[in-house]
Amino acid sequence: MSEKSINVLYVDDEKDNLRAFTATFRRSFNVITALSSSDAELALANQDIHILITDQRMPVKTGTELLAHAVKKYPDKIRILLTAYADITCLEDAINIGHIYKYFKKPWHEEELRAAIEEGYKLFCLQKERDKLVKELENRTFEVNKILNQK
Repeated sequence: MSEKSINVLYVDDEKDNLRAFTATFRRSFNVITALSSSDAELALANQDIHILITDQRMPVKTGTELLAHAVKKYPDKIRILLTAYADITCLEDAINIGHIYKYFKKPWHEEELRAAIEEGYKLFCLQKERDKLVKELENRTFEVNKILNQK
């Protein structure tokens, strides 16, 4: 696996955070950034995103609300919450509604976040492989049932 093949969408309403994230991880991953949840939703709809990392406190829609949207429309994306202002309700919602893979407090630790992105991508690939195998099994089962019904 080439790390550079991992597409990471980072969402934060603070431009300095987006710049810092990009500067830190651009050599390792394909970094896409969004200043808002609506920008993130466009990126999710139009790009092949593997890992979604979002801040919690943003205007209009919170990170948890974005994660909940992603669960419904893009359930295969690996979701990470990265925030400086987490409370217990926020974390409960991120886990129960946003189905997050990991949670990190700002400021992030580069190696921990890098490892989470890499592990998350492995999980993403395993899920894709599982889905492919399930589809193959369904197709074979259909074919076997078709043959059995003909006899």
